[in-house]
Amino acid sequence: MSLRRKIQLLLVVSLLAGGPARATPATPDAPDLAFGAYQRGLYLTAFQEAVKRVEADKKDAAAMTLMGELLSQGLGAPQNLEEANHWYKLAADLGDKNAQFALALAYLTGKGETKDVAAATALFEKAAAQDHPGAWYNLGIIALEGNGVASDFARAAVDFRRGADLGFADAEYSLGLLYREGRGVDKDQKQAAYWLLQAAKGDYLPAQVEYGIMLFNGDGIPADEAGGAKWLIRAANRGNPVAQNRLARLLFAGRGLKQDRVEAMKWHILASSAGLRDPWLDAESGKLTPAERLKVEQVVRAFMGT
Repeated sequence: MSLRRKIQLLLVVSLLAGGPARATPATPDAPDLAFGAYQRGLYLTAFQEAVKRVEADKKDAAAMTLMGELLSQGLGAPQNLEEANHWYKLAADLGDKNAQFALALAYLTGKGETKDVAAATALFEKAAAQDHPGAWYNLGIIALEGNGVASDFARAAVDFRRGADLGFADAEYSLGLLYREGRGVDKDQKQAAYWLLQAAKGDYLPAQVEYGIMLFNGDGIPADEAGGAKWLIRAANRGNPVAQNRLARLLFAGRGLKQDRVEAMKWHILASSAGLRDPWLDAESGKLTPAERLKVEQVVRAFMGT
């Protein structure tokens, strides 16, 4: 799979999972009933208080953005994407970067708006100018998409770097991939490992897998099989089938971890159930004793909570 396609698919997954696609209203410095209720999950109260704020001040962009977020997610009010975008537009015109970002995503994805990449780009640029990390990341994605022309990896690298410097894990991960493949930047495994580690520390699941493998193999960094295995364990426990597959292999071979054929088989079964087949592990599983097979069934059931 090409690097461009890999990053594009990650964007799709993030959008479906409610990741970058979800706007985060900025919390004002002073205590506020609307945002306080929002943060505590009291969405109806948050919506009611935001309405009061807008009624009292027609230029309260933060409250408008909060109303847009609640309407977009169907929290405290019935979901209404068109109405959410109405409030985002008002707040965006007043210069609220979170509203600009949310509205840009609506144009980019066609949610509640006619899909318009040019309009999305313009809004992302406005939000990015105010150091919105997600806006920088999405500008990088748009550069990779090409919008009818060739992908601009150099532009994507600049945009990802801006988002990465602001601590945005998606951008850190994407920048790490560009350094690893030498697309838009000089190929640099050390830089790749550095940015993948930052994203992994930010709890970004794909980065935990990629960095774990790099650390295990010593790609751009000193090899550390035990350290790499630890990252794969974290990712495997979060349900990543690639990490589960790699972990099963390490446990069968006893590399980076003490050999444990039962635990290895558990992870192999979980990875296989997600569609990741491995003939070598299938062959190794055939060497288990009846007692080990029974134990495998028990640990799989315990892991699945059945």
